[in-house]
Amino acid sequence: MDLKDKLVSSFLAFENKVDVESYVHGVRSEAIKVFEEKGFPTKKEEAWKYTSLNSILKEDYSVFPKQENALEHRDVKEYLIHEIDTYNIVFIDGKYSSHLSRTTHDGMDVCLMSAALNKPKYRLVIEKYFNKAASKDSLTSLNTAFSSEGAYIHIPKGTIADKPIQIIHFSTGNESATMLQPRNLIVVEENSHVQIIERHQSLTDNPVLTNSVTEIFTRKRAIVDYYKIQNDTANASLIDNTFINQERESIASVHTFSFGGKLIRNNLNFYQNGERIDSTLKGVTILGDKQHVDHNTLVHHIEPNCESHQDYKGIFGDNATGVFNGKIIVEKEAQKTNAFQSNNNILISDKASINTKPQLEIFADDVKCSHGCTIGQLDESALFYMQSRGIPKKEAKALLMYAFSNNVLSSVKIPEVKQRINKIIANKLGVNIGFDL
Repeated sequence: MDLKDKLVSSFLAFENKVDVESYVHGVRSEAIKVFEEKGFPTKKEEAWKYTSLNSILKEDYSVFPKQENALEHRDVKEYLIHEIDTYNIVFIDGKYSSHLSRTTHDGMDVCLMSAALNKPKYRLVIEKYFNKAASKDSLTSLNTAFSSEGAYIHIPKGTIADKPIQIIHFSTGNESATMLQPRNLIVVEENSHVQIIERHQSLTDNPVLTNSVTEIFTRKRAIVDYYKIQNDTANASLIDNTFINQERESIASVHTFSFGGKLIRNNLNFYQNGERIDSTLKGVTILGDKQHVDHNTLVHHIEPNCESHQDYKGIFGDNATGVFNGKIIVEKEAQKTNAFQSNNNILISDKASINTKPQLEIFADDVKCSHGCTIGQLDESALFYMQSRGIPKKEAKALLMYAFSNNVLSSVKIPEVKQRINKIIANKLGVNIGFDL
């Protein structure tokens, strides 16, 4: 039995044992029909032209981990941004860990998706927002069908979250191969502000496939800063689907840092439903070995007087493969749009490759839109200059690569996150440079 058939045949048993509101049952039933009809995406689909899932779908994944493995704080401390005080929503093999988590209902809800899905007091929010921004593609529908656990964050009107929120998923390797499908719902009401850090981390070399879906709603004048740290093991694969629905004068930014994993696919979708909206999409990718990362972005400008900024940097060595497929759509009504898109890449190995495809679809005539991509190598003249000033070649290369990605890091608003990313970059580059990384 292949993975698709295994999932479809498991759906009824899963649906019968999970307690949720009746509305959610209907949504799930429709979603499994979509997945059954479409199956897993293949390279025949234009959006998946450069990314094949064949190598990760052949594993015999356990789709419902049977045993919960307890972890102590000391076991996972290195993966938490522990230098600052945060709320933590921690999951171990798909199950909530109360021991490692710090949630709240004091002035805002930072809690579990399972609670929101089956408690009547959350019904109005769930019916209004759950599965309303997510697309109906096969992988998102698969997650919808099996959605039961993840993070539920609701920031009421006029509230500034008093500290950042960390959402962390650990896989312990209890099963020989595990499939996880976390579902997050984040609603930030009018004039509110929240900062969120997300990480998926395997603690063993056993294969893990995570199919994650996050829906984010930013109401009028709301602000959301979202940081994704992807630095997993060589047998961990992640398909990350994020959908952001913005209303008038809201600001949303997503920074994606991809440093490790067998295969990572980031589907990041922004929908601008109002005027004077600002959307920011930035990322740094540093890969080696046979790692594969695919950034697939969409910014849909629907109303006038809005902005979007995309800036993705990639450094690829060994046999690594990178993909960037960025699309900007500007509707006829979206006059005075200012949209910028850039994808710059450095290949430091003859066997590394990058496929980049920036796209603009513009139906308005009074806009300022630009896009571009570059693929090259390190500047030999700059490298020679630095060596002539006494900097060893390895450190000189690292400095050039750090400088290449630094404009993305400069917009990170949480200093401790920036410091953590800098340390990971230094480790990836294999150097200890003599300034604060």
